[in-house]
Amino acid sequence: MRLTTPGGAPWREAHWAAMDAATAHLDPVFAALHLGALTHNALDMQRRADGIPIRIASKSVRVREVMDAVLELPGYRGVLAYTLPEAIWLARTIDDVVVGYPSADRAAYAQLGRSGMLAERVTVMIDSVDQLDLVDAAIAPGKREPIRVCIELDASWNARVLGHIGVWRSPIHTADQARKLAEAIVGRPGFTLVGMMGYEAQIAGLGNAPAGKPLMARVVRAIQRSSMAELVERRTAAVHAVSQLTTLEFVNGGGTGSIERTSADPSVTEVAAGSGLFGPHLFDNYQHFTPAPAAAFALPVVRRPAPDRVTLLGGGWIASGPPGRDRLPQIAWPQGLTMVDREMAGEVQTPVVGAAAGKLRIGDRVWLRHTKAGELSEHANELHVVDGDAVVGTVATYRGEGKAFL
Repeated sequence: MRLTTPGGAPWREAHWAAMDAATAHLDPVFAALHLGALTHNALDMQRRADGIPIRIASKSVRVREVMDAVLELPGYRGVLAYTLPEAIWLARTIDDVVVGYPSADRAAYAQLGRSGMLAERVTVMIDSVDQLDLVDAAIAPGKREPIRVCIELDASWNARVLGHIGVWRSPIHTADQARKLAEAIVGRPGFTLVGMMGYEAQIAGLGNAPAGKPLMARVVRAIQRSSMAELVERRTAAVHAVSQLTTLEFVNGGGTGSIERTSADPSVTEVAAGSGLFGPHLFDNYQHFTPAPAAAFALPVVRRPAPDRVTLLGGGWIASGPPGRDRLPQIAWPQGLTMVDREMAGEVQTPVVGAAAGKLRIGDRVWLRHTKAGELSEHANELHVVDGDAVVGTVATYRGEGKAFL
């Protein structure tokens, strides 16, 4: 798979009709990936990073061939995996994989420690001494290769009025806490401290221009400005404290929604991003960038229960996070369709109403976008790749390769 030069933002004009025409020979349910839109997104993320390398967040893609193609582009380097078994699987072909979350998989730690090649390519996440103990219990220091570790710094913001803003991840919040954990790692046999990471979810994953909510948008942007200013100062201090003990190979931060701000932090050497490649509808709510809808899925019309509505097969591909309407798939095409309030997107059927419903026939399809990026790949074995007016191939998802890591 090779990324192509995008041609004038086609998704802003007749994108969905072209996607529908290109896949007319396919029977839904299926998922598709628009090559021009994917390329646009990859290059736009590269532009936003302004020279800082981007590490691909695999959980937001879950398609190896897509990650391989993006890693061939200048400005992209390495993968941020979400589980240790996944990282071990990826590291057989990718030489730089950081696990973004701590693991409790003893068998995977033992496998990692027994392989010189894997131990050189995979870095695990640590935020407590207890996690070091778990690794040692899985495979003793004298019987393994040194395990590369990364300290995760809590990037949330403790606001005076609003309290905790962000996600509950690492307990390491201050420079002193980071230094103490670094001292424990450096002084312990069988481990090599090589990196630090901090994910500012309240900036990277929170839309700052929600449609129809101008007051909320102003509040969110104010929170994000204050939070980032605090984080830059604290992260810089933490990196400095740890760097007095060891030479760090990388300091990772950010996500798709914060590429510009995170890359501007002088203490950061790389940013993590993945969702922006596929452009799910969660990222329609940002002021400073607009990703193209590269990935989508099509459902067939299988019933007409009443003159003013039709029923789609399936549709309940609900995104993780706080339950709400924003976790539902978004109907992208035809325009003028909405879900029925008392059913919404269902496991086996999704009724839709609206002006376009009367024109749809049995066998027609409706295009939808998932709220989040990588979770789409958990529902499909493959993505049909559309380039121009034709399907030019397919790429297997993790699911299609028989893998379900989490």
